[in-house]
Amino acid sequence: MNRQDHILIVDDDSEIRELLTQYLARQDLKATGAADGREMRRVLARERVDLLVLDLMLPGEDGISLCRELRAPGQPPLPIIMLSARADEADRILGLELGADDYLPKPFAARELFARIRSVLRRTRMLPPPIAAEVPQALLRFGDWTLDTVARHLMDRDGTVVSLSGAEYRLLRVLLQHPQRVLTRDQLLNLTQGRDAEAFDRSIDLLVSRLRQRLRDDTREARYIKTVRNEGYVFCAAIAAAGAE
Repeated sequence: MNRQDHILIVDDDSEIRELLTQYLARQDLKATGAADGREMRRVLARERVDLLVLDLMLPGEDGISLCRELRAPGQPPLPIIMLSARADEADRILGLELGADDYLPKPFAARELFARIRSVLRRTRMLPPPIAAEVPQALLRFGDWTLDTVARHLMDRDGTVVSLSGAEYRLLRVLLQHPQRVLTRDQLLNLTQGRDAEAFDRSIDLLVSRLRQRLRDDTREARYIKTVRNEGYVFCAAIAAAGAE
């Protein structure tokens, strides 16, 4: 990280905001606090933000609704770490399903949050800039398939819906954002699992296999996801946004 990294902390607890902004400033980061969604939008409108620390339990608009807003089609990519004083696993899963990059339960040490921030920034910067991320349409078409990025499911040529797990959806979305580019297993694993992966972890191969089954993609003559030996995977089909000619 460098001195220009800007961290926005959205939490209604003023003591937590002050503690974290002061601590992160001592780590050579720029840190800004916001008490709610309205203040968050003001900061995002006037300044570049590199990562958002978002409390789940906010007055008015909660962290889930704000995360959903920030992950809507057409929104610029912004790494998000969610915070919550609730130990409910369902909240953690929902936050990650909506696209949060990490989740930290309260109470926590500021040092741990800093480590998570450093990890998420490093992980998200491993990938080349997305090609298709700027396309605002909710439907992305490739081959015999259409991906609905709002409902987060696939539709085949006949309109039959194929449900995707959260990990399968995230993997497919990353591949669609980087067509014709080889992505390593570590890059894909880190993005889909929301953490730094162990070097020996090859669970991404199982996830790719499951996604290929969803796409009915023959590994011997792959139409969509090709294996690049000793490197990783590449999405090789042409992609079009709904309504594009």
